[in-house]
Amino acid sequence: MLSTPTSLPSPTTQWSHLLNSQRLGAAKKFNANTSTRSQFHKDYDRLVFSHSFRQLNQKTQVHPLTNQLGIHTRLTHSLEVSCIGRSLAMMAAEKLHDKLGNGLPAGISPADVGVIVQAACLAHDIGNPPFGHAGEYAIRDWFRLPEPQTILQTLSHHEQLDLLAYEGNAQGFRLLVNNEHHPDKGGMRLTCATLGAFMKYPWLATHSNDVNDNHYNVQKFGCFYSEASQLEELAACLHLPRSEQHDGFARHPLAYLLEAADDICYALIDLEDGINLNMLTYGEVATIFYELIGERPSSVNLPAHMSVRQSLASLRARAMMRLVNTVTDAFVANSDALLAGTLQGSLFTHCDTSVQNGINQAKQLAREKIFNHPSKVRMELMANQCLHSLLNAFMPLAWTGSESATTQLPMSFEQQRLLRLLQPHLDEHRRVLSDNVYLNILNILDFITGMNDHEAYRLAQELQGHWGTMV
Repeated sequence: MLSTPTSLPSPTTQWSHLLNSQRLGAAKKFNANTSTRSQFHKDYDRLVFSHSFRQLNQKTQVHPLTNQLGIHTRLTHSLEVSCIGRSLAMMAAEKLHDKLGNGLPAGISPADVGVIVQAACLAHDIGNPPFGHAGEYAIRDWFRLPEPQTILQTLSHHEQLDLLAYEGNAQGFRLLVNNEHHPDKGGMRLTCATLGAFMKYPWLATHSNDVNDNHYNVQKFGCFYSEASQLEELAACLHLPRSEQHDGFARHPLAYLLEAADDICYALIDLEDGINLNMLTYGEVATIFYELIGERPSSVNLPAHMSVRQSLASLRARAMMRLVNTVTDAFVANSDALLAGTLQGSLFTHCDTSVQNGINQAKQLAREKIFNHPSKVRMELMANQCLHSLLNAFMPLAWTGSESATTQLPMSFEQQRLLRLLQPHLDEHRRVLSDNVYLNILNILDFITGMNDHEAYRLAQELQGHWGTMV
């Protein structure tokens, strides 16, 4: 266990640890800027060219399986968040230097800080299952059914909570440090700086959940017990202090900028999708945009010939400019608390009241009129049934598909065929179904959650005998 130091080093020294270009899982230490293409740029490139990132193209942002063009998927959302994150990080780094005189470590420029957050933002949803948050709820609910509950009783407390409180954020960390890209081990082997910025919740499920918690009030966490050693290694590399709120680590300061970038896109872009799907009116959304801009409608001159889409784009751009400026001011004003790991709340809680109000109004409007819209509810019920069908089919292999289990009780024809579908995934990651039920479950979840919405829907339909059903 790491201990929090009694006295903190200088900000420049702390930033030299936090912007570490060492690759997690790699023995060799790399210099951050040995060429024009830095180690952090390589992180970004690795993510862009990864299979898991491509899969986000047909994964739900807010609206599952929508056929309407122009509605955001997890891919387009992640790209937009990465752009905002880069702007936030570059401006924050410049303001830290100009206003506080805290220079960045040698060899690190504001542009480098920008690309670290840009890469982290690109990956922030990479572990999400099909159908977005509805998919997370479906997985948690499934593990509370009678048969899975019987199996879960044989697992440790840590292992049970990973499944009962299943989190896409933890799946993302598992994917980045274990599953994706590298032919031997170590996942993508991203830099510690990028992984630190990626980790919004650098703690295990046990730090914020309990087996008996209401499963609709699950607290977020960022690492499964299976990757606990990698989290410890990452925290040691970055010199992250222990959290004062729980038995985990404090966030990397740049993770606050990632969170802010995600919230900005959530508050602005997702509401625009609501208009395009006739869930919201222009007036409802424009009112919030003006709140975020900090001006009255009469003071913002928009050409009369503008369409609704053009007007929203213009207002959105102004709102984003103010939000980026306000959030980076909050980052600089609270830099000491960020470095010490003691900041309470998000950066938005330290912004101007009108900004806080605008963000809260946007979230409230989305909850009331988008997330509870009948068409979305129907699609989420379908998504729940779809994932339960896949889990019902594949998950029993976790406790019947190992070599020792098959020698005691022969697998049915259906189980043999299901294992045949699963086998290419296991082979790619050099894994087998073993006597470790917990790891078997995670391997099967890797397979199911790695599908995009359309793949999951199609396979679920086929397993129920509906051949050729397409979306």
